[in-house]
Amino acid sequence: MANHLSFLLLFLIFYRVSAGRHVSVQAGGSITIPCSYDQYYINHVKYWCKGYGWTRCSSVVRTDHPKSTDRASISDNITQTVFTVIMTDLEPEDSSTYRCVVEIKGGSDSMLQWFYLSVTPGTPELYVDQQEVTGVEGGSVIVHCYYSNSGDMKWCRMGGDCVMWYSGTFNGTSVTLKRTSEANNRTVLTMTMSGLKMENTDWYWCRVGELEMPVHITVSQQTATQRTSKMTSTTEDPTPQQPSASPTAEPVQTDNTSQGAEGNMEEVHQRSVKVLLISLGMLVVVTAGILVTWKIWRKHKDNKAKDQTTNNSVSADPDQDITYSTVTYTRKTVQQQDPFPEADDDVTYSTVILQHKAQLKGQTKSAEPDDNVVYSSLALQVTTQQRAAAQ
Repeated sequence: MANHLSFLLLFLIFYRVSAGRHVSVQAGGSITIPCSYDQYYINHVKYWCKGYGWTRCSSVVRTDHPKSTDRASISDNITQTVFTVIMTDLEPEDSSTYRCVVEIKGGSDSMLQWFYLSVTPGTPELYVDQQEVTGVEGGSVIVHCYYSNSGDMKWCRMGGDCVMWYSGTFNGTSVTLKRTSEANNRTVLTMTMSGLKMENTDWYWCRVGELEMPVHITVSQQTATQRTSKMTSTTEDPTPQQPSASPTAEPVQTDNTSQGAEGNMEEVHQRSVKVLLISLGMLVVVTAGILVTWKIWRKHKDNKAKDQTTNNSVSADPDQDITYSTVTYTRKTVQQQDPFPEADDDVTYSTVILQHKAQLKGQTKSAEPDDNVVYSSLALQVTTQQRAAAQ
């Protein structure tokens, strides 16, 4: 009997470490397990069974019936070809091997993956803050993996590649790993994914040694408010918390709206160029307006100066008297020695009028009584008799 028990124990230990995924959960906690399948099985029934042997694996929940029990539920996402199982209120008796299975009618069912679930009364060897993390396109997310076991550290995409050591990429998305130690002899593996894309939405595994913990990352598009409220923001680093009931608590969403470094620099550069172009345009418009205004002012000033010069050249002082003189000149010269012209001589008449400035305002008007007007007439006539008398 003792030999049989020893053989069974060795078999279970060997079976546990030989293949499959190993998940550790604290008693009273919960766990979400993803099971990926091929598109060929989209319309098939999937189920989650418990049992160490394949022939002894009993169904717990199914996608047809029952879809849920008091401590377990199952859901099928045919778009991502993944069905997930959630187990809650776990007890040490729940420690066992579980399998993801696709039912094949008329044939043998197909096992997709098996897990060994370890439910411990104390702190599990590997756990995360939350299994559900959300981020926005172009932003970043942070996941903390706490572990006390030893082994290689990896961040793997379900059914895809793994990032080892300290940095790597997933389809152009940057992944960095940072390991720090805590005072309680535990180590924290901090994973940061930057420059998120919509296609990064998927299940990932935080893996240390033989232990693993699944984490689902959902990437959504930025809203208009998020794009305009902040150009850059950093994802807050949550403070590690010791598990109370379970280190793998119920799925919690986190709002990480930080921008990727490259996207931020490009956006800042574009905004700077726009501001510079607008400033230059405004400067050109203002300069052109000043030049046009200055030219118009100068032209107006020059015209005014010309008008004033003309007025000064033709206008007299308002207080001065103006003398008008009309002279008629004839071609025949009057002899100087003869003061009295002959009858047939040409005679020159000269009229002198003295007027004040007030009279100039209207030459067609008659003089007012108060105006000082002096008329002077000189008429020169010589008769033959006067000439003879003079001789």
